[in-house]
Amino acid sequence: MQKLKRSGKVPRFRSEAAERAYWETHDTAGYVDWSKARPAAFPNLRPSTETISLRLPAGLLGELKTLANKRDVPYQSLLRVFLAERVAQERANEQAATVEQPRPLQSARASAPALPKRSRDEVLRDLNEFGKGRSLGGLTIRQLINEGRRF
Repeated sequence: MQKLKRSGKVPRFRSEAAERAYWETHDTAGYVDWSKARPAAFPNLRPSTETISLRLPAGLLGELKTLANKRDVPYQSLLRVFLAERVAQERANEQAATVEQPRPLQSARASAPALPKRSRDEVLRDLNEFGKGRSLGGLTIRQLINEGRRF
């Protein structure tokens, strides 16, 4: 393995902006021996936060304060935890939906009732009517799905 030539010491910068601009256009390989790098831990760092104004119904805020009081934590901290948990749950649901495998067509056909063949024009006409706010054959989409009909 070839040793990289070090071009010298890291230059001094007058401001953080100047340093940022420099490193955007230069490679650190000439200044830092990354083979000697080790993971750094910053235990005292906290994630940056932003102040927001949020209007909640009085009843909901009262319930939140009651829950927080029972847990002996500030209600803002409890709300932050609840929001973080819900965001994580939504992310997991999105990932599960994209990973979910479609069911095999054979089993789906076996469980669904036989449907009459419809022409492309019939389907387009029905969809056009539905787009105008009319139902399909007097039935709602939910009723059509419950009956196992295609639309």
